[in-house]
Amino acid sequence: MSERKKTNTDRIKRIYDLCKVHFGDIRFVGIKYHKKIGWIAKAQFDGDFENLTADGATSVEALRNLKNRVKKIIKRYNAV
Repeated sequence: MSERKKTNTDRIKRIYDLCKVHFGDIRFVGIKYHKKIGWIAKAQFDGDFENLTADGATSVEALRNLKNRVKKIIKRYNAV
């Protein structure tokens, strides 16, 4: 049996779904490469706050950092 590997598309969909459920209106989740910074993952919202970003040495690391940041905000929000 071969295991299915996660792709960046899967990771972006997961972050999008997480944001959609907890924050509501979300415009997009994406990733791009910047020469000086490296990979940047971004979630842009229509609602209360404009966007969240996270960077990393690789695209996978940037998406992981963004997902962890979103989860941390959700956890803090639910604790209040």
